[in-house]
Amino acid sequence: MLSFSTLVWSGFLLLITLIIALDLGVFHRKAHIVSLREATGWTCVWVTTSLLFNLFVYYLYEYKPSGWDVDTASLSGSEAALQYFTGYLVEYSLSIDNIFVIAMIFAYFRVPLEYQHRVLFWGIFGALVLRGVMIFLGVMLIQRFSWITYVFGAILIYSAARMLALDQDALDPETNLLVRLFKRFYPVTKEFHGSQFFVIKDGVRMATPLFVTLLVVEASDVTFAIDSIPAIFAITTDPFIVFTSNVFAVLGLRSLYFVLAGLMEKFRYLKMSLVFLLAFIGVKMLLVHHFHISNQVSLAIIGGILAVGVITSLLVRSDPTR
Repeated sequence: MLSFSTLVWSGFLLLITLIIALDLGVFHRKAHIVSLREATGWTCVWVTTSLLFNLFVYYLYEYKPSGWDVDTASLSGSEAALQYFTGYLVEYSLSIDNIFVIAMIFAYFRVPLEYQHRVLFWGIFGALVLRGVMIFLGVMLIQRFSWITYVFGAILIYSAARMLALDQDALDPETNLLVRLFKRFYPVTKEFHGSQFFVIKDGVRMATPLFVTLLVVEASDVTFAIDSIPAIFAITTDPFIVFTSNVFAVLGLRSLYFVLAGLMEKFRYLKMSLVFLLAFIGVKMLLVHHFHISNQVSLAIIGGILAVGVITSLLVRSDPTR
């Protein structure tokens, strides 16, 4: 007989699979240009669903049904809910910089608007699998080697410095190692063929530029996962909370892209906020064995950092002298 923990994990994975199948097979089966209104509506749906799931997290850890045997089941419902919300906020916030890079990739390859949703869908599907593997490896490392938190902290501080110095305008996906290797062994058409990733021309199976775009998007997510996965370990090492908050944050990335893609110039100082966000979480991990920063304080600092970026962007934009 399956344990309750197994049923919870299986039920969550089944729920996500059902949501993804409905998304691609029903709601977005036909390629079309996603309007701002549609994207905003779906963003609200994803955020609401993510927050409603936190009620289940609260119930799970507050009442601890028989068979719920995760390592951190000693957490109270309020503690678990706070960790989930803080982790979700951090992952959702860090995905904003990923959105900027994805927009650059689409612009570079001149991907038609009606096909961008398909690339994002499969890109995010791959990201879920990748992050699931990275999360469970990270949890195993932290449980076995306490000093690994110093490594994660250093990675985050390095990531903050790299983000500060990165010139996204100089992005050249053609230099991506994965793209160069793929083109060496697989022929690629010069033009798009609708929403197809592969086509057969003159009896030869060829990839389209849409698939190459997908490869670059997946490669960019590997880079951002290296930043974001260690970040949530500064908040909690509970595998269920880490994984579920990450999944909901990533699932909401696609609709958030279509909301923010046309508004990037309005939030020019958000990138600086993300730099400070990564640096703060990195410092927190370096101090974890010497000085404890509660999740309540962390949430307040994270919220303040993001608020400063948004408000500054809006104020500077409204300044007629700018």
